[in-house]
Amino acid sequence: MAKTNSNLDFRLMALSFRVRDFFRPREEILKEVGIKPGFYILDYGCGSGGYTIPAAQMVGEVGKIYALDIHPLAVQMVQSRAAKKKLTNIETILSDCATGLADQSLDVVLLYDTFHDLAEPDKVLAELHRVLKLGDILSFNDHHLKDENEIIAKITGKGLFQLSNKGKKVYNFHKI
Repeated sequence: MAKTNSNLDFRLMALSFRVRDFFRPREEILKEVGIKPGFYILDYGCGSGGYTIPAAQMVGEVGKIYALDIHPLAVQMVQSRAAKKKLTNIETILSDCATGLADQSLDVVLLYDTFHDLAEPDKVLAELHRVLKLGDILSFNDHHLKDENEIIAKITGKGLFQLSNKGKKVYNFHKI
């Protein structure tokens, strides 16, 4: 789907995200989604796991996080961070689009800071629609897209999702 960063670029990005997460914890953003224990979540474009790790803690041992990224270093970093925190409810997926997950198997999809980089965003949205349960949440944020109307149009344009609410940092859409 998207071009992968070089390993050096990815490591620098991951370092900058760790600094960002220290000063602005991702848990505050995830609270806007309404994540509950037992949820099954896909972190699409997980990067180094800034959202994956706190989401895994929020869903607890009965929930599960699937962390998908196109970059092999992302998958390795998430696996390493999960092992250090002794989190056993995270499964990584190396892919540029297809999740390999069952139809209607997820409660939430996190699509954060990735959309602007997608070569085929409609194909990705179709895949996310397929794996989400009816009425459940696609949580969206992309700091590269500023115009609220553009964001809503890009996600709802194919009739797969409808805006359910806008928080301080995220747009939550539900599957229709």
